[in-house]
Amino acid sequence: MSSVAAVDLGATSGRVITGTLEGGRGGEQLHLRHLARFENRPVRLPDGLHWDVLSLYSAAMQGLGRASREEPGLVGAAVDSWAVDHGLLREGRLLGNPYHYRDERNDDGVRAVHAQVGPEELFQRNGLQHLPFNTLFQLAAARASGELELADRLLLIPDLLGYWATGRQVAERTNASTTGLVPVGGGGWDTELLRRLDLPVTLFPEVVEPGTVVGELSAQARAEFGIADGLTLTTVGSHDTASAVAAVPMRAEDAVYISCGTWSLVGAELETAVATDEARRAGFTNEGGVDGRVRFLKNVMGLWLLSESLRTWAKAGQDHDLATLLEQAALVRPDVPTFDANDPRLMAPGDVPARIAALLTEQGQPVPASAPELVRSILASLAQAYAATVRDVDRLTGRTTRTVHLVGGGAQNALLCQLAADLTGLPVVAGPVEATAMGNLLVQARTHRLISGDLEALRAVVARSSPPQTFSARARTTQH
Repeated sequence: MSSVAAVDLGATSGRVITGTLEGGRGGEQLHLRHLARFENRPVRLPDGLHWDVLSLYSAAMQGLGRASREEPGLVGAAVDSWAVDHGLLREGRLLGNPYHYRDERNDDGVRAVHAQVGPEELFQRNGLQHLPFNTLFQLAAARASGELELADRLLLIPDLLGYWATGRQVAERTNASTTGLVPVGGGGWDTELLRRLDLPVTLFPEVVEPGTVVGELSAQARAEFGIADGLTLTTVGSHDTASAVAAVPMRAEDAVYISCGTWSLVGAELETAVATDEARRAGFTNEGGVDGRVRFLKNVMGLWLLSESLRTWAKAGQDHDLATLLEQAALVRPDVPTFDANDPRLMAPGDVPARIAALLTEQGQPVPASAPELVRSILASLAQAYAATVRDVDRLTGRTTRTVHLVGGGAQNALLCQLAADLTGLPVVAGPVEATAMGNLLVQARTHRLISGDLEALRAVVARSSPPQTFSARARTTQH
């Protein structure tokens, strides 16, 4: 049977997962097989925080090599990753390891861009939530350092790996829409904005849609990693959230999705953008989706708060098992202190528990005395942020949300799902956990004509393949 492979790069790890469609037409199910998992650990150098993109490429291609050997029907592959970060090249050669979006240099870039184009006008042009790490701010910082003068091409992370694998340079639309350099609801680069920011138009490659054939893997890549002839790389929703949303088994007209991993992306799928000043003030963004849909969403902090807390405790010699911590947190009294999960002081790597303690102390609230209490506080704070964002979605779009779909790694966290149901007052449908990989694989399968249909047809495959779990809202007095 024919199969396809997803290279799914997250902010802390990457995977290679193959997908095979089984069952008759109209009743297909997607069978997943996990073939590789590898760390994605940034490296701090004297000049800042960087991604080890060479190791990512090597690990991803080794995973594809294994997939090629173990799945004789493998016909295609596609890469998705986090947004905004990129490599700068000159004459096809990478100038340096890409900066990490959490690097501290971005604040200078924000000031430089806003001196040319104010935040209100920027939102009218690109429809994006103001985040200091958006690509256009990173490029302003690169210009100030002299780095940009050397470059003749910018490639976003999935497109950079695709270029190394095939030799072709493109920019996939859903990911390009996160740069701040694409008109809201548009498909190409905003050339007027590029000129105003003194960014050469030639720096940016052709924008292509999800489902575009990039090319066959090069002979060099096949030989280096033991990949069979004829494997074709295509684009998908290469921003991982675009792929995840494509696999949310929802009725888009009355549902809100939460794609929960390192970040939580909370929003609705719309036909047209909402680029009002009210949406800007509320911190919402309009990003490209698969099949021309608009992802109207807000970036909310996610499981980064847990993973960074675990990392901090481990450095101090306190190793905690996350599954055990979550079981213990479920037994903690529900009236734990909460904090603003989106406080910018929680953004950078470091001692997140100490920063949370400082936030609570500022508010005159008690600091959790144990790790399970802090975990409960983190999850309750995230659920509060989700509930507020759902209310904002309804207010800004005029819709009425009836169901919340939570996908990604957070769907495995029963306590988080239950707290989200309790605080939104809505049923939370959890799953699939592998939404990003499933969205990647199904768009590929459609490109290779292994399946047909619109986005709703692809979502029906997801629902058959990975039945979700529903959490109903409880009365406040019964929460525990």
